[in-house]
Amino acid sequence: MSCAQARDSARRILAEQDAPAPLVADVLTVVSELVSNAVRHAGGVTDFRVTVRPGQVVVEVSDGSALLPHLRPASPHTPGGFGWRVVKTLAPGTFVRSHRRGKTVIAALPVPTVRPPAP
Repeated sequence: MSCAQARDSARRILAEQDAPAPLVADVLTVVSELVSNAVRHAGGVTDFRVTVRPGQVVVEVSDGSALLPHLRPASPHTPGGFGWRVVKTLAPGTFVRSHRRGKTVIAALPVPTVRPPAP
């Protein structure tokens, strides 16, 4: 699965739920980062899911590598290395589940509550 295919899939799921544009942008950013990391560092995506639940959107990306993602020290001299930090910022409860076929990164993005305008 490519980043573009994953984003298209996520975009369709979120459109069915009438998700607000800022949430869609955040979910698509997380999808892009997780899928590109799986492609670049883990041999590709083996499973992909986006689930809308009450109060959150959950993105799950599996790959065949046992190597866990980690934060790299920020360096102006080394390109890249910001994806995991971006994911953890947009989805602070992100965690990794290891299994015999590799791992699954699970990122839950909070859905902002919309308050009605004050009378």
